[in-house]
Amino acid sequence: QVQLAESGGGLVRPGESLTLSCVASGNVFAIKAADWYRQVPGKERELVASITVRSELSYADSVKGRFTISRDSMKNAVYLHMNSLKPEDTAVYLCHLQIMSNQFQNSDYWGQGTQVTVSS
Repeated sequence: QVQLAESGGGLVRPGESLTLSCVASGNVFAIKAADWYRQVPGKERELVASITVRSELSYADSVKGRFTISRDSMKNAVYLHMNSLKPEDTAVYLCHLQIMSNQFQNSDYWGQGTQVTVSS
């Protein structure tokens, strides 16, 4: 059994920063890869940032240069550091992890989502 706990969302003003966390617990040997998505009501879920098993990073054009995805293998955690936030970044942010269990099986898991609101 694996549990994901997301945190770090909130209400900020344009130009401010937030860091989202996604921590995996339970039957976790390693986080192999991870993505952060965001969802706005009435729109398709958008892939924001990814980190591969080889730590290759990729970003949506809309956040490139402002957001950074990182992984802490010791803590089984993935982070999304968001700088220079804009009102259009307002969304529910969800982490998606590919996790290897202690039995060396790979499975995908989704976080519960955390609301980020950027408004003056």
